Amino acid sequence: MFAQLLNGKTSTVSGAAIILALSFLASRALGIIRDRMLTGTFGAGKDLDAYLAAFRIPDFLYAFLVIWGLSAVFLPLFSEYMAQDKEKAWRFVNNMMAVYALFLGVGSLFAILFMRQLVSLVAPGFEGAQLETAILLSRFMLASPLFFAFSAIASGVLQYFQKFVAYALAPVVYNLSIIGGIIFFAPSFGVFGVAMGVVIGAVLHFFIQVPPLLAAGFSFRPRISFADSQVRKALLLSVPRTVAGVAHQLNLIVMVAFASFLSVGSITIFTIAEHMYYFPVGVIGVSLATAAFPLLSRAGAEKNMRDFSSTFFSSLRRVALAALLAALILFFLREPLFRILYLSGGFTVENVDLAAAVFGVFTLGIVFQSAIPLLVRAFFALQNTVAPTAAGVSSVIFNIALAYIFLRLGLGIFALPWALVISGAFQCLLLFLLLLLVLKKNHIQP
Repeated sequence: MFAQLLNGKTSTVSGAAIILALSFLASRALGIIRDRMLTGTFGAGKDLDAYLAAFRIPDFLYAFLVIWGLSAVFLPLFSEYMAQDKEKAWRFVNNMMAVYALFLGVGSLFAILFMRQLVSLVAPGFEGAQLETAILLSRFMLASPLFFAFSAIASGVLQYFQKFVAYALAPVVYNLSIIGGIIFFAPSFGVFGVAMGVVIGAVLHFFIQVPPLLAAGFSFRPRISFADSQVRKALLLSVPRTVAGVAHQLNLIVMVAFASFLSVGSITIFTIAEHMYYFPVGVIGVSLATAAFPLLSRAGAEKNMRDFSSTFFSSLRRVALAALLAALILFFLREPLFRILYLSGGFTVENVDLAAAVFGVFTLGIVFQSAIPLLVRAFFALQNTVAPTAAGVSSVIFNIALAYIFLRLGLGIFALPWALVISGAFQCLLLFLLLLLVLKKNHIQP
């Protein structure tokens, strides 16, 4: 029964969006429970700040070497190869798994050797025991990016075959594993128990997608061939997006670095508010964008710009309406919501109220941020990685400059959400204008 559920196919954007929205809702809800348990167990103190800062380095490695470039090119290219020759498509999958395993192995070794310097860059305000804790945590969590890389490739295949259930369950299983780490391992191992949950969750994130991946026709035959034209094309197309990924991750690292110079607990408070910000973005923006992506990719591969435009604008209207409603509700309910969710253990009333106030600023950017995943995937579907890269890098530079200026003006922790909201709106509008130009070039009116 469970195997049949994992292998289920969803043929419409609306059906896929419902599955993905429910999974994102479940995953984000579990994320909130996870954050409540973290703050209740460790408080807004040095240990939790160290864990959250340490998390950024494996995250950066994964984003730099895998997710930004791979997510941009894999599904459109896999769609193209499946239309030509199925054997060629499956060979492409095996090649990409082997290539990214090699990249991550080398990258992880480099990170382990230079972890002290990397952590000092991420959190320059850390010293003593807090710095040592962050270094050890980050080294341990470097085991997770490899499984996330395999998972990203499996997800691309399952999206092509419109098998969204296993893909949707992966982040749910991941968050459940972290919660398990807090419950079962943290009492004995402290914050290192949470890191154990992270690594186990990464393994499960991939393996829950293996049954439908095998059922789709995949067989594991790893081979590395940089001379292969498929691999070269994928790597070449991924370069601009990898640049954008580096910029995005550096942006997050700079935000944490800025927060590390503020009062103890600022990283935790900012991260809690940021996670809540991405709750509606994930449930609404990412789920609809992910559901629409296979149809956009097919239309793009077939050069059918009318179907492409119709799918894009109908999806954008749904995103905008749902995100606006969510933003209004969350803005007016932010204080009671945060008190209900996070007021426990070592997380004080003052901590909760400050996190709610920071989130209040974030709500102003929910509509813009929710539209970005769809806009970016629209360009990916056209195998155009340059435009979203240019918009993303410009937004990051703008954000860092704004955050620095706002901090100098004395806004404290509020400098960070204001900078992110304004730069996010800038990125969204720039992407929209660029896409309109592409459609106009093809004589398509919105």
